[in-house]
Amino acid sequence: MKITDFSTLTFDCYGTLIDWETGLLAVLRPWADRHRLAVSDDDLLAAMGRHESRLQRARAGAIYPDLLADLMRALGDDFRVRVSDAEATALGASIKDWPAFPDSHEALRYLAGHYRLVVLSNVDNASFVHSNAKLGVTFDDVYTAEDIGSYKPDPRNFHSMLDKLGEQGIAKGDILHTAQSLFHDIEPAKAIGLVTNWINRRHDKPGPGATPPATATPDFEFPSLAAFAAAHRAASSGR
Repeated sequence: MKITDFSTLTFDCYGTLIDWETGLLAVLRPWADRHRLAVSDDDLLAAMGRHESRLQRARAGAIYPDLLADLMRALGDDFRVRVSDAEATALGASIKDWPAFPDSHEALRYLAGHYRLVVLSNVDNASFVHSNAKLGVTFDDVYTAEDIGSYKPDPRNFHSMLDKLGEQGIAKGDILHTAQSLFHDIEPAKAIGLVTNWINRRHDKPGPGATPPATATPDFEFPSLAAFAAAHRAASSGR
């Protein structure tokens, strides 16, 4: 099995293409400092990951900015700090400001010449419009949690995507699911028989960051999207 064996890349967006941890910390770090909380960035991200997965199960139909507002209030409960309405809504509103990883645009431009590009994201449609502008590419299909009515790692999200791609003649074996989160993407994608490609953005950092831990073994692994694109270029040229 080679990375050139597939016609379609299905992507997670946040954590894979968009640097959501930097975006989250741009709100969470000043909030913690403002309230004089002795908590590290890693601890803030880990708490965020715990609450996010719980809320995504409990409020599957909520749009992502509203879910992040509830998450902010839950963080306040953890640290015994009252969270104002403005502080709660600020986290969801910040999605539009989350930066793309520096390599995302060029790597996606290259990959678009060799694959169909599809997004399967735990986000709402309006927020994704802002992120897509930062990525600067046109995706062939975009499937969001808002459209599907549930959040990854729910298998429903993957089955919904596969059904829609199947209507276009794209079979499961044509797809390489490419993502950073073992918990949200690699583990559930493997469970339904997709080939998986782990973009291990945290390869030089301890722990899983803003996602709960998972132990899935991906079929392919690269430290960045640029490294994946370079490997495809080398494989295509026979090097």
